[in-house]
Amino acid sequence: MTLRDIAQLIDHSLLHPAMTDAEVRKGCELARKYEVKAVCVKPYSIPMAKEILKGSPVAICAVAGFPHGNSMAQVKLREAQDAIFAGAHEIDMVVNVGKVLSGAYDYVKDEIRVMQRGCQRTGTSLKVIFENDFLADEQIIELCKICTELNVAFVKTSTGYGFVKQASGDYNYKGATEHQVKLMRQHCPSYIRIKAAGGIRTLDDVLKFHALGCSRIGLSATESILEDARKRFMA
Repeated sequence: MTLRDIAQLIDHSLLHPAMTDAEVRKGCELARKYEVKAVCVKPYSIPMAKEILKGSPVAICAVAGFPHGNSMAQVKLREAQDAIFAGAHEIDMVVNVGKVLSGAYDYVKDEIRVMQRGCQRTGTSLKVIFENDFLADEQIIELCKICTELNVAFVKTSTGYGFVKQASGDYNYKGATEHQVKLMRQHCPSYIRIKAAGGIRTLDDVLKFHALGCSRIGLSATESILEDARKRFMA
């Protein structure tokens, strides 16, 4: 793979809740410099991203129902519509994890259908975030079936913020795992693409998840990963 191949796998993530405007601006400028595939921002950051990325091939991805996924479907849809109107090319939405865990798959399917139709009207790609840390294999498989039936563009492992409460009372987070990505690839047809996100911090991580079938990688360690790739490929 070339340096550009690696860059084109990356959705540069600017989603930390405490991120300042200056940090968002710096992140968008970095995304433009390396010409990654997309920059992933909170909806209010879209105008800034649009300004900085003007004339650049970098796409703008916005989130909806992020990170908890508990908004009503119509609220998620309105958030997505407003983001698209502001200039987003892609939408990463979070499923209602509580409904998934409740086995309320009709609700989950209806919500994703509403979002998919809203995105299709404008030619916008929809990525559906499962938040796998909360889910068992059978629930991941069921979500893959739903997303395949509705023909979404991507299924995505994690938000990067799905912290699970442990028996000790502490919160822990795994993010993307090899097992879950393999499961998603196995239960989605090839035309449904996979985005891995959460805990991916090295070039070897990126190469690993790409080899497992991921077309897109969400991460914030873009600069260090691409500089590592530059040195490795030059060597």
